[in-house]
Amino acid sequence: MGKTTVEIDEELMQAALRETNIRTKKEVIEKGLRALLRAKNRERLRSELGTFSLDLTLEDLKKNRASK
Repeated sequence: MGKTTVEIDEELMQAALRETNIRTKKEVIEKGLRALLRAKNRERLRSELGTFSLDLTLEDLKKNRASK
């Protein structure tokens, strides 16, 4: 892995360090990138699955479970 130089808003970095109790800037950045990728993957999964109605009553749910 190579080094990359970027300018990061210092107030934003300090807030992230303080709120997450993470000790290093590197870890804050890596966790932020992982969170960004997780969110993007969830978004992609939602679009691939499409939408469907979740208007189930408790009885409907029990019937569905019993039929399997």
